[in-house]
Amino acid sequence: MRFPPRITRTVAAAAVLSALLVGGTVTATPAAAAVGSVCYTKLPSQAHDTLDLIEEGGPYPYSQDGVVFQNREGVLPSRSSSYYHEYTVITPGSSTRGARRIVTGQQSQEDYYTADHYVTFNLVNYSC
Repeated sequence: MRFPPRITRTVAAAAVLSALLVGGTVTATPAAAAVGSVCYTKLPSQAHDTLDLIEEGGPYPYSQDGVVFQNREGVLPSRSSSYYHEYTVITPGSSTRGARRIVTGQQSQEDYYTADHYVTFNLVNYSC
């Protein structure tokens, strides 16, 4: 099943904004501190291509793209089992999918980049 990433993220962002407007709070989990940040402009061009495909809803180059990312490593903040989805970032010259991925969360612009197959993650910062 393909996940419509941006539609659900928009709904989740509206829910967070609504909670904040009525006096709620939003807190990060301890795992969030282990995640770095990377400027969108510093990502490899293939990551831009993958993010564009996600925005368009595909088609994706690999059948595994769009599947649930289970966060077994526990590096990303702990969320429900279907919260994250993963997509391949093509590695030029590689005969396999390689190690690079974009992992999306359900919140608006919650996109993580990993170049080392889930060992480390960087939240994509679209503002710099």
